[in-house]
Amino acid sequence: MKAVTWRAFGPARDVVLVEDLATPVAGQGEVLVRVAFSGVNPSDCKARGGSRPGVTKPPFDVIVPHSDGAGVIEAVGEGVDAARIGERVWLWNGQWQRPFGTCAEYISVPEAQAVVLPDNVSLEDGAVLGIPGLTAAQTVFGGGGVDGKTVLVSGGGGSVGFLAVQLAAWAGARVIATCGARDMERVRAAGADVVLDYRSETLVADIMAATEGAGVDRAVEVELGPNLSMLCEVMKPLGTIAAYGSAKNMAPQMPFGPMLFKALKLDITLIYILPLAERQMALSKLHEALTAGALRFEPPHVFEMADAAKAHEMVEAGGRTGAVLVST
Repeated sequence: MKAVTWRAFGPARDVVLVEDLATPVAGQGEVLVRVAFSGVNPSDCKARGGSRPGVTKPPFDVIVPHSDGAGVIEAVGEGVDAARIGERVWLWNGQWQRPFGTCAEYISVPEAQAVVLPDNVSLEDGAVLGIPGLTAAQTVFGGGGVDGKTVLVSGGGGSVGFLAVQLAAWAGARVIATCGARDMERVRAAGADVVLDYRSETLVADIMAATEGAGVDRAVEVELGPNLSMLCEVMKPLGTIAAYGSAKNMAPQMPFGPMLFKALKLDITLIYILPLAERQMALSKLHEALTAGALRFEPPHVFEMADAAKAHEMVEAGGRTGAVLVST
């Protein structure tokens, strides 16, 4: 089979290749998926670039990248119902702690990691559901339902934030989102009740005004370090900060006093290690929203396998709308 690979840390254009590898076989409890689209995420680029803290060499001799993808089940292993053959599925954790991910013509994964796609969802959109979709669902619903609550989504124009806005609005929350000026209209169209420029010097006052002074019940946070002081001011007592990133400050100082006297909860999500019960909840919420037609996906940027390095470069450059996919 054809597969995108890398064998050493470095810039994508220097280390990403297309090779012929042996087609995998579905083992016990596994399914073999003919991959249609492989989703590229920032974590895939960081892994290939060698920028993860404490990681000094690639964990495997040959790596087929990417955790997300979508395709059709072509064969099943022992213990898996043969009726699954032919199912359209989306994939999660394709390359988590294993060498061969989704950026290949085929992948074999435990059957639970191949989730049936609703009929109204395309394979392109299915390839976005793994990291962005599950992260959005977990950060919005990790504390239970949000009907009638106020949810603040930082970075509402990003891959996770855009889906989080839609999920929270669908679930009955009043949604306040922050983003750059370019993204304000699209974030408002996604369902945000109030959209604010994250650069505003009056952001705290703007958020409090939008809540009529009551504050925020739950914050979905993409940049915990830079925004933590602001969050301490706008959160309601007993509110929850659901953080999934802090790229601009990976060692933030915690303002414990303000957090203590509001008894704020900090809920950090790393979607790769989400426990089974929580993952099933996130999956269920995603599929409820998908079946209801409540999620809108922007047109993706699709690259051929030969241009996988360019796909990585687009993700690293940032500033895009729509997912970055590799057609396999």
